[in-house]
Parts: sequence; structure tokens; C-alpha cells
Amino acid sequence: MANHDMSNFSMLDLFRMEVEAQATILNDNLLALESNPNVSTELESLMRASHSIKGAARTVQLDAAVRIAHVMEDCFVAAQQGAITIDLADRVDVLLQGVDMIERLSQLNESEVGNWLAANKEEIESLITALCAILTPNQETPIENDSVTRDTSHIFGSQSTQVSSSTESAVEIQNLKLPDDEDFSMLDLFRQEVVSQSAILKESLLERKNNPEIDYTREQLEHLIKAAHTLSGASRIVQIDAAFRVSHAIEHYFIAAKEGKSPVGSHIDNCLEGINVLLRIAQVPETDIENWSVQHQAEIETLVAAISTIPTQKTEDKETRGKDNSKFKIQNSKLEVSSSSSPASPAPPALSSTITSSPKTPAPTTTSTSISPKDIAEIQKAKSADRVVRVSADNLNRIMGLAGESLVEANWLQPFASSLLRLKKTQVELSNLLEKLQESLVGENLNERAANSLSTSKVKANECRQILSERLNELELFARRSGNLSDRLYREVIASNMRPFADGAQGFPRMMRDLARRLGKQVKFEIIGKSTPVDRDILEKLEAPLTHILRNSIDHGLELPEERLAVKKPPEGTVRLEAAHRAGMLSITVSDDGRGIDLERLRQKIVSKGMVSADMAEQLTEPELMEFLFLPGFSTAQAVTEVSGRGVGLDVVQSMVQEVGGIVRAVSQFGKGMSFHLQLPLTLSVIRTLLVEISGEPYAFPLTRIDRIVMIHPASISVVENRQYFVLDEHNIGLVAAHEVLELENYDVHSEELPCIIISDRLSRYGLVVDKFLGERDLVVKPLVPCLGKVPDISAVALMDDGSPVLIVDVEDLLRSIDKLLNVGLINKINKITGSGITKPRKRILVVDDSITVREMERQLLENNGYEVEVTVDGMDGWNAVRTNSYDLVLSDIDMPRMNGLELTSRIKNHPNLKSVPVIIVSYKDRPEDRIRGLEVGANYYLTKSSFQDNSLINAVIDLIGESL
Repeated sequence: MANHDMSNFSMLDLFRMEVEAQATILNDNLLALESNPNVSTELESLMRASHSIKGAARTVQLDAAVRIAHVMEDCFVAAQQGAITIDLADRVDVLLQGVDMIERLSQLNESEVGNWLAANKEEIESLITALCAILTPNQETPIENDSVTRDTSHIFGSQSTQVSSSTESAVEIQNLKLPDDEDFSMLDLFRQEVVSQSAILKESLLERKNNPEIDYTREQLEHLIKAAHTLSGASRIVQIDAAFRVSHAIEHYFIAAKEGKSPVGSHIDNCLEGINVLLRIAQVPETDIENWSVQHQAEIETLVAAISTIPTQKTEDKETRGKDNSKFKIQNSKLEVSSSSSPASPAPPALSSTITSSPKTPAPTTTSTSISPKDIAEIQKAKSADRVVRVSADNLNRIMGLAGESLVEANWLQPFASSLLRLKKTQVELSNLLEKLQESLVGENLNERAANSLSTSKVKANECRQILSERLNELELFARRSGNLSDRLYREVIASNMRPFADGAQGFPRMMRDLARRLGKQVKFEIIGKSTPVDRDILEKLEAPLTHILRNSIDHGLELPEERLAVKKPPEGTVRLEAAHRAGMLSITVSDDGRGIDLERLRQKIVSKGMVSADMAEQLTEPELMEFLFLPGFSTAQAVTEVSGRGVGLDVVQSMVQEVGGIVRAVSQFGKGMSFHLQLPLTLSVIRTLLVEISGEPYAFPLTRIDRIVMIHPASISVVENRQYFVLDEHNIGLVAAHEVLELENYDVHSEELPCIIISDRLSRYGLVVDKFLGERDLVVKPLVPCLGKVPDISAVALMDDGSPVLIVDVEDLLRSIDKLLNVGLINKINKITGSGITKPRKRILVVDDSITVREMERQLLENNGYEVEVTVDGMDGWNAVRTNSYDLVLSDIDMPRMNGLELTSRIKNHPNLKSVPVIIVSYKDRPEDRIRGLEVGANYYLTKSSFQDNSLINAVIDLIGESL
């Protein structure tokens, strides 16, 4: 039994909780029943669930919910008895509508119930009429209000069964005077429930006791289970723990009998005694219940233990039962434990000692049940095995953080033990030196004081070595134990934050079934990996994205039955949702066997929306085309409908996946189906990262956001438009230095190859050059202090094994920073020269030309001669660049937009800090007057572009600034 703290819940909160739990059962079993209408287990579960909702609705006096649940329960009971069959989709539709309406009612606030019911009265009445039509297919007569609301035998969900009670039961029941319906308090409702259900139980049990040759049928046992279940529910609602425990034990006793684990006939008396106790509890005044429960706790424990042991016992004959060592009795309203072997044992206090007026009781009965202390201990152990407590998410996160810190602290012990090991080695060397010193002084005339000092030093050294060795062994053992304990604690805390995938997928079968019905399609929906553990935070975030994908799979993916038959497919399409752990990640796949994506049609859609040109669209690969599906506002639907076509959906999937540090990709086979693959971290509390060194400091990149890691040879780096790139798998990857993006100092690390991390989003892909790879590491994520706000390019922090902090990079933010820096031209080039020695900086030249062909020709010519080159597209960009960066030479065209080369040269030569920078004008114009004008504004050389064909340009550069190094 789960122990919940009910002190903070109102009755309406309890009703909502009950509906939430039972609605899931109703939805699941109705869907199962639709495909197999004759399965009794589903019908039984449906009956119980609607029964529980009806009782909870009675408690909060929500008449509409009572009526709906009551008719639904009658439908399931009738189906159990074979009077009707729930084999038509239309009938399942109506029952599912009943579940939906009850859920809507449960979400109402107390202040809005009246207005809402008045506004929706016709819808509720229409629904009840439709539900009644299932019971009576040939007539559509709605249930009269009074037939449900005034039927007091349904309070707390009891069956409306007329009971002809035995004389024994009637005597007790008549002593309980019940008030009118309109004056009922919660305790009054409980008392009335005890009266009605006790009558049902006692009549059946006494009949079986008087006719032991007649055994219970399955239907009779189900009826008894339902009555006991109703009593336990009523007891829980009014929070009378003693009554709940007794009725709960009786319920489980009948369940064991139904499952064939225990015979009923020879052990009826214990259950009758339990029912008598429930009737007496019902008479205790409300103000005395708490005190009464405390005073009789021991007796209740003994009674519950006696009933609970019944399912494990074997059938015994009367002679054996008469010889039992321990007998459990209720005699003259007293609950006693008497032992035949210890007749002097004191009896516990009478159960009715605090009740002022006890009703007339039947003749005393005696039941023999063997109860040993070991049995009771096992019962208590079993009860406590599944106890749960409510823990807030914040508390769990704090516990997780502390468990991570504990793991870090435990890891610190091992390096400390290693340092002591080095100390031990040094101490051994010291002892050896003393040995050698003593040997070297043999034969020397030492005075007595020196000889004693040497001898004492040797003894002390040996003692130190022995003590150090012992303590080191103890420390190493403790370090291993501590590390193991911390690791186990850490893993248990992480596991407590997990929930089975099924918890987040409960509503999908119902959604898929309803949507398929609305669209006229046949769907077989499968969920694989329901028990896969998923982080609770990720599970909550998955609902919206998976809903969009699943809806698309039916609307866009699956064809209509006649279309599927035309292409030789079965009329029923299959949609599969699968969750699994793969390679340390959570993998979720949604696939269907529908029509798939027509890539050519998708290509045309992209062009028609103006996203890319027709020429570029022809060059896009299948994965690149699929990426457009995740763009906001993009839809492949032909028309806007209620289900799709509004361009909202898959971008939500992409956003959620990136938010948690995962990736999503779509794969399609035209005519065969489509699948979406989501790769997510197992938990948001602990992430697998790649540690790198940037500017002498460690940084962590989530592995889920890294496409690849590569080592780049500097010779493979190329430059276009002043941007560096390298080729990987026939794709150009832009190259930037991590220290520049993060605004850190440049630590020159000379190596033959450059470590590079490939990162990307939907639009861009970059290679980030770092100083060094440090390896993979699991890190416990700790949020940044809120007062810091959003730290650029950083998402969180974690602790290393030595306790030092490491920043976790926000890859999404980092990509935006790279785009911003590249757009304003503030990214410097990565030095291609490697080696172990110190290199001199290369001389820098700025090329200013509006022709990309000329720019690239000049850049390659100069770089091939060892110069570092940057390019700008016109005179204004050149002027901004020369003012913000240092260059050894400027190479400029004349005719350019915004600012021509003559004006640029004039500004450079008239600027007090730039006038020493030499300028070479290279132009197509070869007239003498053009040459004179260029030299007049301050150009050091005026060359024509034909100089590219000879060494004129290079000679001029060398003449002005010398060789490249």
C-alpha cells in the first residue's frame, strides 16, 4: 500500500487524482476491448475503474460524473454477464466520450462547477442518452436523474443490489441510524457505506458457512471483492486507517481465493470478525475516532495479520484446527488473543471499551488461525516493501547534486592515497640510506653518542615505514569502499529520477485511434520499449513533439485503405513508437509504412517558397532536403485542415530536441514509409561530454551536440572570401578558433595537426579548433547562479574529479556567436604553420576588390608566397578593416561601390596613424592619366591586372614590405 500525505489535498484534489488514475485504465482497456470484445480481464478492469470514479464523484457530490460513471459501469457489468457486447467502434466511441467528459469535469474549479454544468447540460444529457443506448440498443431513453442521485446504495460506488440480510446482520444494521441524504457528512456517508457493504458481505459469507458443500463461483467472488474494495476506498477517503486496513485485508483475501491461492470455506470466520469490527468502528463518534484508533492499534494489527495470513495457508480438517496453538476470538464485543498453551496470557483491551452504546451482537464465534511472530514480521515486511513517499522535484535535484559532490569527494581520496604511496617510496629510500651509512661506518671509531643516534635513527625509520605501510593500506581500502558507496548512491539517485517510457505514452493509443477514425484510416499502433527508463524532465518535454510526429504519421504518412489496397499494401497501416537505450543515449523512433516523402515534390516546394534557388535545390542531398521539414512554417500538406497544413509541428520537435541537447533526423523511402529518429541524453541531470582545453582551461561539449571530432592538417585549410574552411566528406566546413569565439587569450599550441570539433544546427556547420582533446566524461549538471543571467555561450557548470569547476558549452548559443562574428568580419585566421619552434608572425596584406575572381587570384598569389591575406568586398569595407586591424600593405582596385580605390588610398594617406601603410593600386585602367591620379593620392605602386601573369605584383610587394617572413 502506498502511503501518501493527504493533509494538503482537498476532496476535489483527491477526486482529480482518482479520475486521472482510473481514466488511464479506462482508455487502455477500451482500446484493447475494441479489438477483442470478449476478454473478461479487460471488462473487469473497466468495471472496477468506473466503479471507483462513481464513488469518488459521490464524495464530492458531482452528480453529472456519478451518472456518467454509473451508466458506464452498468455497460461493463452487462458485457461481463453476456447481455451485450462492446464490439462496435461506435459503442467504444461513446464510452470514450464518457471518459473524456469525466476528465473535463474533474478539471473544474469548485467555483466554476455550477456555471459549467448549466452551460453544458445538453451535452451531458445527450452523452448519457447515448450510453444508455448501449445497454438498450432498441430504445434511447435517458437515465432519470433520481434513479442515480437518490440511490443511496451507490454511495462510494456500491452496487445497487437489494440484499435480503440475515437476522444476525439485520440486528446490527438496525442499530445504525442514518440521516437523510441532504444532511450527510463525510462520516455519515462512510457509515452508510459500511452498512450496505457489510450486509452484502455477511449475507454471502454466512450462507457459505451454513452450506460448506457449496463453493463460490467466480462471479460471486468478484462481487465480494467489489464490496470489500468499496469499503477500503470509503475508509481511505475519510482517513480512518484502522477501517482501511481491515477492509483492505478482506479484499485481498477474496482476491487470493479467486486466483485459487487459498480455499475460502474453512476460513470464513476471520472475515466475519473483520466485518463486525468495521460495523463497530462505524459507531465511534467523529471526535473519538483518533483516540479510539490509538487505543486499539495493537488489536487491529493482530486482526489484520490474521486475515492477511489466510491466503498462504493450506486447507485443514476440523480436528487439526481444533488443536491450533493460537486462537483468534471476538467474544462479547471483545477482541482477544488466547493461547491454549498459555492460558494465563493477558487479553488485550476490549474493542468496544470506548463505545457508549454497543448494539446487540450475535452469538460468539471462534476461529482457529495459526499466527507466529515470524508470520507477522513477514507481513509487516511485505507491507513496507512497496511504501512510497512524495518528494518534490527540487528536493530530488538537490539530492542529486549532493550525490554528485559525494562522488567527486570520493574520487579525491585515490590521488591522496597515491601521494602517500610516493611518500612511502621516499621513506624506504631514507631507510636504505641509513643502512648504507651504518655499513660505511663499520670499523670507524664512533663515540657512544653517535653510535646510539645512528642506531636509534634506523629503528625510527623502520617504525615509520611500518606505520606508513599500515595506514596506506587502510586508506586505500577506505578509498575503494568510499568510491564504491558514492557510486552506488549516485546511481540510485539517478535511477530515482527515471520513469518508464510508458508513463509518457499513455495518451497516445487513444489519440491515434480517434484520429484514425476521424480521417477514415485503419491504423495498428505499436509501442515498443514501454519499460525503458527515461528522465522525468525529458519525458514531460517529449509529449508535444511526439504528438506532432504521430499525428503527421497518420495524416501525411498513412494512405486511405483503398489507396493501400491499390498499391498492394494491407488496408491497415502500422505506426510504431519505439524507445530504447543505445550507445549511452535515449533513442526514440517513430515509423510508419505509409507513402513516405516524394523528394522531387519536396524539392519543388522548397523552391516555390523561395528558400533556395532551383540550381541549388538540385544539388541538395536527401538529408539536406529533410532538414527543411523542421523549419518553422514549412508544411508539405496540400491543404490546411484541422489536423495539419498550418506549418506548425516539426519545428516544435526540433526546438525541444535541441533544448535538451539532442538531435533529430528524418528518413524516408518513397512509397514504403517514413521514420523519425530522436537521439536524446539519458538524463538532463548527468550528461556525457567531451572535455577539451581552450586557452589553458577545460571546457565541456555535450556529446549529443557534436557531429564529429577530427584532426586537421594545416595544409588542408583553404580560404574563400576571407573565411577559412576545409573539406570533409565532400562538404566545405567553415573553420574558426574556439578561443576567438569565447573571447579568450590565444595560447599558441604547436602541433602537426589541429584538434577540431564539428558542430552544426539546421542552417550552419562549423569546425571549432581547440587546443587539445582531454577525453569523454560524465558530468553532473549544476545550473549557473540565477543572478548571473544568461552567460553567453555557456549553459551550466559541473565539477571535475579533483573538485575544480568546468563550464559546459551552450552549442546553440555558440553557433549564433560564430555567425555574428563572421558576418562582421571579426574572426582572425587560424595560423597554418605548425612545429615545435617559435614562429615569427607573417606579414599581413589587405586585398580590396569587388570582383571575387580578382580577390581570389590575388589572395592565392600572395599566400603562395607566404603572406597572410585578408579580403574585403569594397572600399568602405576596406576602410573599416584597415582602421580596426593592423596590415603591412593594402592592395586596392579603383572602381568599387560605396567607396572607390582612389578615395580609400587618400583616406589612408591622410590618416595620422595609417599614412605609413604602403598602398598598391591594381586596376584594369592603363591610361597615363589614371596612373597619375593614383600616384597623386598617395599610392606607392600603380599596376595593371596583367601583372598577375608575371612577377610584377610580387616584386612590388617585396620592394615595399620585404619577404613574407
